[in-house]
Amino acid sequence: MGGHRENDDADGDAALLRAVAAGDASALAVLYDRHAGWLHARLTRRCADPEVVREVLQDTFVTVWRSAAGHRGQEAGGWLWTIAARRLVDAGRVQERAARAQTLPAPPAVVPSAEDRVLTALEYGDVGTALDRISPELREVLRATVVDGLTTRETARLLGIPEGTVKSRAVRARAELRAALSRLDPSPTGGPA
Repeated sequence: MGGHRENDDADGDAALLRAVAAGDASALAVLYDRHAGWLHARLTRRCADPEVVREVLQDTFVTVWRSAAGHRGQEAGGWLWTIAARRLVDAGRVQERAARAQTLPAPPAVVPSAEDRVLTALEYGDVGTALDRISPELREVLRATVVDGLTTRETARLLGIPEGTVKSRAVRARAELRAALSRLDPSPTGGPA
């Protein structure tokens, strides 16, 4: 029976998300208890400001409460991390705008880290546009392995798919991403004058 634990968790998370979509606040509390710890740990690795991490974690679960009905059946942990990572990027942009609006230099905690800048570029630059053009299952694998730096085994566990599937999707994702990027960035010397 022990081998079915991950499937039980995934089935339980799916049931919880359906209950949250129906307005069940206690289901949201259970979902929070299951996932807040690891989400907090991953966010803390990307942001040194504990207040921002707390706000992002809270915003993540507010978003889950509001949009659980839009959950399309993907593994709940991957879905939650996608929301949290986007909230972290949003928080970084808010901090950058606030820092630019002040005449005094921003305190060190407000200055986005190199990783935050990369996440912002991935989300909103050409790479983000190209990522939007590849299929969601390939995009999830790329985000987990490249952006989050997870191993194949960790990605497989997070997404609830076999390791071999992670590897093949990563190869396909990189090829599709390269093709999408090449369509976005035509050579400046080869275009019409």
